[in-house]
Amino acid sequence: MNSFKDIQYQFTRHIRDPANAPAPGDIEERRMAIYRDLLYRNVESFLANSFPVLRKVVRDDDWHSLMRKYFKNHQSRTPLFPKMPQEFLQYLQDNEETAENLYPFLLELAHYEWVELALSIDSREIRQDGLDTGGDLLSGVPVLNELSWSLAYNYPVHRIGPDYLPGEKPAQPTCLLVYRDRQDSVRFIELNPLAARLVDCLKENEENKSGREILMEIAGEIAHPDPEIVVNGGCAILEDMRDKQIVLGTE
Repeated sequence: MNSFKDIQYQFTRHIRDPANAPAPGDIEERRMAIYRDLLYRNVESFLANSFPVLRKVVRDDDWHSLMRKYFKNHQSRTPLFPKMPQEFLQYLQDNEETAENLYPFLLELAHYEWVELALSIDSREIRQDGLDTGGDLLSGVPVLNELSWSLAYNYPVHRIGPDYLPGEKPAQPTCLLVYRDRQDSVRFIELNPLAARLVDCLKENEENKSGREILMEIAGEIAHPDPEIVVNGGCAILEDMRDKQIVLGTE
């Protein structure tokens, strides 16, 4: 007689791949059908809600084919539902060709939607202490909201939807900042090259350089003939980011 563990494995193999893995012989087919349908629908609906834009742009047949392959082949590293979207993203990254055969932008779109979800459930709180929220962003040390991700994509993922499905990779990459504000809303802004470099410098500012020092260094990197133009433009960007709670103030 098979051990209970053997029966469990046979049962779950059939749930994952009913076309190729037979069900345990002593379980009524009607009951097996309930389990097959229930487990697949739970996973499929959860991922559809976690990646709403992806679900809208992928045709029904292709979506369910993708879900079936994921359900059958992916070995999850965690049983936690909040981690399931990350598991699905990992599956797409491990099977990049499968994703790109549907759409060349599919993997980037999935990553962008996962970032929004990951920020929404991040357990960290936005810093409150040791801040001068109205401090001078040029003479002081600007503080970046830690719940912010600077991202670069080949495709404008924030614009993709049923009415916009880019087939060709644009000439210029899309730089985005996705962040969570104090009201726990996840938002994004598109960054120009100066803003993207400024965010990176703020994130890496271990020496506590002032806003002016950072902007002068950026001006040197691009060999700008008039560094004050970079400083003034960067100051406007910093102030706008403070309004949006991306920059929280100064140390």
